[in-house]
Amino acid sequence: MKTIKIDGNSLTLEKIKQVATSIADITLSEDAKERVTKCREYVDKLVEEKKVVYGLTTGFGKFAGINIPQEQLAELQENLILSHATGVGDNFSIPETRAITLLRCNVLAKGFSGVKLTTLETLINMLNSGIHPCIPEKGSVGASGDLAPLSHLALVLIGQGYAEYKGETLTGADALKRAGLEPVKLAAKEGLALNNGTQVMTAIGALTLAKALHLCQVADIAAAVSVDALLGTPNAFHKLIHSVRPHQGQIRVAENLIKLLAGSKIRNSHLACNRVQDPYSLRCVPQVHGAVRDALQYVKKTIDIEINSATDNPLIFRKEGEVISGGNFHGQPVAFACDVLGMTMAEIGSISERRIEQICNPALNRGLNAFLAPRPGLDSGFMIAHVTAASLVSENKCRAHPASIDSIPTSANQEDHVSMGTIGAIKAREIVDNIASILGIELLIALQGLETREISSSPVIEAIREEVRKDVTLLEKDRNINDDILFMKRFVESERIIEITREFIDIN
Repeated sequence: MKTIKIDGNSLTLEKIKQVATSIADITLSEDAKERVTKCREYVDKLVEEKKVVYGLTTGFGKFAGINIPQEQLAELQENLILSHATGVGDNFSIPETRAITLLRCNVLAKGFSGVKLTTLETLINMLNSGIHPCIPEKGSVGASGDLAPLSHLALVLIGQGYAEYKGETLTGADALKRAGLEPVKLAAKEGLALNNGTQVMTAIGALTLAKALHLCQVADIAAAVSVDALLGTPNAFHKLIHSVRPHQGQIRVAENLIKLLAGSKIRNSHLACNRVQDPYSLRCVPQVHGAVRDALQYVKKTIDIEINSATDNPLIFRKEGEVISGGNFHGQPVAFACDVLGMTMAEIGSISERRIEQICNPALNRGLNAFLAPRPGLDSGFMIAHVTAASLVSENKCRAHPASIDSIPTSANQEDHVSMGTIGAIKAREIVDNIASILGIELLIALQGLETREISSSPVIEAIREEVRKDVTLLEKDRNINDDILFMKRFVESERIIEITREFIDIN
């Protein structure tokens, strides 16, 4: 297994994917160990001097004005975790939980949080040992960070709560024991350092973004297949058109489509037709897909910053001799990014569904049977597969409503404006998951339409068709195609479709 060194400053989207999918474990850099140790020494010094510091020697939130006796500081931190673990709903998946844990380790490694080195090392060992805390999805408003879900993560660290370990759900204490680890005894500031921050919304946003970037490439492939299936023209993808409106995403998509369709015999088969231009869902693919790509670059920039940021409170600036209470835990940057991620990716599904309609509709599909039914009337073909895609598009429209414009004051109006970023991240995840199904359906139907033409497409598209046909046979009469749809979803989510494509062209 690969080992990734974390230092609080150099985590990337690709590294998050590797740890989330258990391809890599993590270790702490020597510089990070030194920063964490020295920061903790400074915190211990403040406690010994009986300084009044929020979160170290006081209560939390509305109780910030209550000083806590030194002999009760450990209990204060444990009570924080116990009382704040109030999440409900389904648990995050194992990859998501691993990403959340990784991001929590990374922020602590920056050396501004004040945890003991042994506490951080135990959290790292939990991740590397495959202890995955059961973290409910719902319960965060994304303002003092992800308090409830991060508290469920910290519960296991102190031997409480529940965790998945080697396929079993165990108590936190049992999971630690089986992995040969000891529960952590929290000291001053440590509870607040563990549950204060944006790591849940950011982890879900990061994994969703990685999937979205992949699906943007798949969307170009599916669109190219649909263009050929519908006897479309690549003229609208000519570089001169896009050079005079130089949005980078638009240019990249147009280049992809030209390369994907290069060498296709379909175009030569209808050069003499009287069709001047194609419908928007074909002709404007660069403009729509490209705009989504450009929006995702903003999302990526935000996520890249956030995964390497200190987001708990208060922050310990040892060198400057300052402990400053602020608001880096507020999830607004990530909330906006996740809403943009979900909203823009919804359009990938929307235009894909329109291409499916073009192929299935006998008034639009240029000579193909209605719904590509092999025996129209006796067979229904892909009639309801299109309905499924339409249903998912409609669902995505509902989910695309931004969470970040909502706010409900909490904590007796101490936390009077919140981001709802975790809700936005979960909505974006669901939208992108639906997109994978929609693109799978489009590719399934477009390949059927293409083969019905009995003219070969481009070498790259033919190679993709051959790969699909290993598991999904041509529809020659009605059958249960649910398994085909599920296979196509997995196929478009996998790296295999991009690997095949890159054997022929350099797709961007």
